Amino acid sequence: MASRPRAWQRMLSGRRLDLLDPTPVDIEVTDIAHGLAFLARWNGQTKGDFAYSVAEHSLLVEAIYSRLEPSPRPKWQMAALLHDAPEYVIGDMISPVKASVGPDYDELDKKLAAAIHLRFGLPMELPRAIKRRIKTADRMSAWLEATSIAGFSEAEANRIFGKPKSAAIHEFKIILRPPLEARNSFVSRHNVLLEIL
Repeated sequence: MASRPRAWQRMLSGRRLDLLDPTPVDIEVTDIAHGLAFLARWNGQTKGDFAYSVAEHSLLVEAIYSRLEPSPRPKWQMAALLHDAPEYVIGDMISPVKASVGPDYDELDKKLAAAIHLRFGLPMELPRAIKRRIKTADRMSAWLEATSIAGFSEAEANRIFGKPKSAAIHEFKIILRPPLEARNSFVSRHNVLLEIL
């Protein structure tokens, strides 16, 4: 009988995360923050001295979400911060690649997201309205990143990501800094939200 191929990864925290059957007890915020801080958005095709990391993007999405919500609830702010958390083990793929990989990537992403949500006190599946508002913040972040550091014209970004409906987008700036600073900022923001959940 053939043994099942290894589907787990050893994390720096010492946890062993089974990618095909993730459990909340194998998830640590320090592993998420570290992985996302060293993971470049836009396949690394950005201006600046440092890659723009998924950790920085996650912080930006949470900030935009919190700015757009009249009275943001900490648990949904946490959901916004963790919206791309599964990428700490499955990587960040640009949308055209995700589409070509097919439903297997999406299924893996959903399993990891559910385990991450449970680990930090969120529902396995976010309410549709919350998911939609986080997606709006995510698209606004993508538009800002595209026009600020990824070489897109505003017209091109408007066509691909949609023109931001809120003038608040201009309040935000893209931050490029060393991965360890991004990691520490992600953990710090996560801890603040965890305390007030």
